[in-house]
Amino acid sequence: MAITENENFASVPNGIISENTTSATIEENTSITTENITESSAEQIIDNSIVTNIEETNSHTETEVSKSDAGIDEQAKDLSELVSEHEPIVENIDFESLSREELANYTEKLLFQTKENISVASLRHSEDTLKVIKPIFEKFKATLYQESLGVFKASNEDSEEGFEFKHDTTTQKFDQNFKALKQLRSEYFLSIEKEKDKNLSEKTDILNRLRLLLEKENSNNQVAIKEGLAEFKKIQEDWKNAGNINSPHNATLWQTFHALVNRFHSNRSIYYELLDLDRKRNLQHKIELCKKIEKIAEATEIEPITSKQLNDAAAYFEEYKHIGPAPKEENELVWQRVKETIDILYNKRRAQIESGKAEAEQVLLLKTEIAKMVEPFLQFNSDSINEWNERTKVLQELQEQWNNVKGAMPREKGKELSDTFWGNIKIFFKNKGDFFKKLEAKRDNNLVSKKAIIEKIETYLSNNDTTPDATNTVIQLQKDFRTIGHVPEKYKESIYEHFKKVCDQFFDAKRNQSSEQEKEYEQNLIAKNNLLAEIVSEAKTGANLDKLAGFKTKWNAIGFVPRKNMQELNKKYIDTINQYVGSIATLSGKEIEQLHFKNEIDALKGGLGNSKDFVRKESDAQKKIQFLESEIALWENNLEFFSKSKNADKLKEEFNTKIKKAKAEIEQLKKQIKMIKEIEK
Repeated sequence: MAITENENFASVPNGIISENTTSATIEENTSITTENITESSAEQIIDNSIVTNIEETNSHTETEVSKSDAGIDEQAKDLSELVSEHEPIVENIDFESLSREELANYTEKLLFQTKENISVASLRHSEDTLKVIKPIFEKFKATLYQESLGVFKASNEDSEEGFEFKHDTTTQKFDQNFKALKQLRSEYFLSIEKEKDKNLSEKTDILNRLRLLLEKENSNNQVAIKEGLAEFKKIQEDWKNAGNINSPHNATLWQTFHALVNRFHSNRSIYYELLDLDRKRNLQHKIELCKKIEKIAEATEIEPITSKQLNDAAAYFEEYKHIGPAPKEENELVWQRVKETIDILYNKRRAQIESGKAEAEQVLLLKTEIAKMVEPFLQFNSDSINEWNERTKVLQELQEQWNNVKGAMPREKGKELSDTFWGNIKIFFKNKGDFFKKLEAKRDNNLVSKKAIIEKIETYLSNNDTTPDATNTVIQLQKDFRTIGHVPEKYKESIYEHFKKVCDQFFDAKRNQSSEQEKEYEQNLIAKNNLLAEIVSEAKTGANLDKLAGFKTKWNAIGFVPRKNMQELNKKYIDTINQYVGSIATLSGKEIEQLHFKNEIDALKGGLGNSKDFVRKESDAQKKIQFLESEIALWENNLEFFSKSKNADKLKEEFNTKIKKAKAEIEQLKKQIKMIKEIEK
């Protein structure tokens, strides 16, 4: 912001004591201080009312003295006016003819000269010069503002909206020099006032020391009161040696010192009256605390002592020790009373702790067993998510057993055991977290690989390339896509849908290239539907295996059908020949079941559906068997471990049930694989 002519170029700092302060004010308040303290005020003093009056009176006395500061601003103003009352001192320069840059440079020169030879005269010269230069420079600023505004409005449809005016470096230089000169003048006059204040500082410091001494004694601190007399004599000696400051304020300072001395002697007479009453009050407070501790001791005669009761008693005892002295004879009696009660409470507590040690040892023993059952989990490692989850479940059950064992343990051993137990659990879950981090990293890589396959298929689509080579490549890419492992769960559906979409688009484009071929597919569809009708008819009249083989040969000879009808037609074909097989009366149920599987295999070999379906089923069954066998081995290992524990019956029963169920499932899977292999032969 620009500095205008109306701003004060310098301000004279405060710190001058007014000469208008009279000694009458101080003497009047000093007399009030001494008159307020009488012998009949003893009870009022113990309630701090007279102390309050003393503080208020003392504050009032110093307030009257401090009124000498009230003339500071007025005197500073007078000094500023004295400096300003002179004929203007300005160099004989036509400032109106100077440019903005020349005016800014001149202020820089003026600042340098004033710093080099600072005095009232040089400051007067700089102030007068700036009063001439400032309005001229302000006109330049106003002109630049209007010019910039005009240019902005011309390019903004005569609108001022969004206009922002920033001063250039020349204006900033001028304003900085102007501000620096102002600061220079302010600091110069401040140094003058500090020099004057130095003449008062010595005796002012002595007065402050005396005030501080009075504040300490008002706190009724015995040490402060004992040390206070020596300090007071030292202050009197220092005041005597300080001498006269040869100032019109000398009388005021002496009267203030005299008033504070009177306060010191008045406070001394009050202190000894308060001391006796304060000790009686301390005695009453100690008796009240003693009764509270005795009440706690009475309550523990029926019920065991609690930590809260012991802490409350200790808090009362601690409060008792911090109460000041009481009359000597009564003080000793109350102390013995309190100490005996505290000893009773602590003896009861010690007895309870001894009786609780046996229970704590039993809790330690039970939790040690559980902690040992956790130790094998530290070495666990697997590439199976299910195995990690299974071990996690077992570990959580052990945690629950730990938490169900209630009661405290021996402090040191219990802390060590707890740290070990929870530390081992933490290690297990860290290992589990590391496993899933690696798994996620692998899945991220799988996602990248699957995206790369999709991009390759999209490249064929964008080039409209459906040649046999391209088709074979896409088919291979489909196989590669299926062999890549899992991707992150949140991308599982989206990446598959994207892959399926581009594959469908590719093969749809391939089909659309040959309309004649599509017509042929339509004829094949009609022929296959007619064949299905014939099979249904034959099933009613006289079905046999020879005719079934002929129907299969005819079906495979017909050829492809439109893609949109493939899935429905394949299902209809398999259902129809299965019904045909079911109508052959000479076949047993097992033979019919085997023929059903063989029909599906033959259909797949003939090009219907996905040729990998049964291979995948067999592979999935093999993987499932391997997984179940691994689980059984793990569970049997756990059973062997839990057999050493007395508290693991429930867990052993759960693992036995799991093993039995898994073995039955393996037998079923083996039968299924055997049937598939027999049909393939």
